[in-house]
Amino acid sequence: MDDLALGIHADGSGSGGPEWSTSAVQGLDWLRVVPVLDDRRRLSRVTKRRETDLASGCDFELYDSFEAPEKTAWWFRLWTGNETVDGSEFRFFGTTGTGDYVGFWLARSGEPVTRQPIVYLGSEGERGVIARDLDDLLWLFADGFGPQEAFTDPSRTTEPSTAFQAIAERYAPAKRSPATEIVAEAQKEFPGFSELIDAMCR
Repeated sequence: MDDLALGIHADGSGSGGPEWSTSAVQGLDWLRVVPVLDDRRRLSRVTKRRETDLASGCDFELYDSFEAPEKTAWWFRLWTGNETVDGSEFRFFGTTGTGDYVGFWLARSGEPVTRQPIVYLGSEGERGVIARDLDDLLWLFADGFGPQEAFTDPSRTTEPSTAFQAIAERYAPAKRSPATEIVAEAQKEFPGFSELIDAMCR
């Protein structure tokens, strides 16, 4: 999965904010990229792929690049109430319609960004690890789960996405698991995430 990264691309410009106005991940440009970060936290683009029905009904807006560091620092300080933090241990790549954030948490030293755990930070202070890496997140999307749904109720009944199932089967065939297992394993591997956030809050 090292060569796929959730439609994040580099064009050398832009703030890294949402490019799409709808909350459903539909009709997005998904890009196959090499996950090598430069100083602007962007990824190198290789090829572009168009899908018209990715994750239908999924409440998630994908950014066109990683969120700019200054924007992350601004809202992360507001969210935690702590002016001494900047969220630099995260690479946020999307949000929900209610303003929740989703991103990679750089918790595994020396591992590429796509192998880092994926976290959910809710607008009301909710927080949790929802996937161990990008492979797991693809299978959540394949099963019809957005980040918020995976965090709040991974056992709920959803409508799978055939487009995402094809992507997950292509890039992460050995990682197929139900959402309940994906989320449970992620939280088991990183049990201290909520306490880490608590320590940052004021």
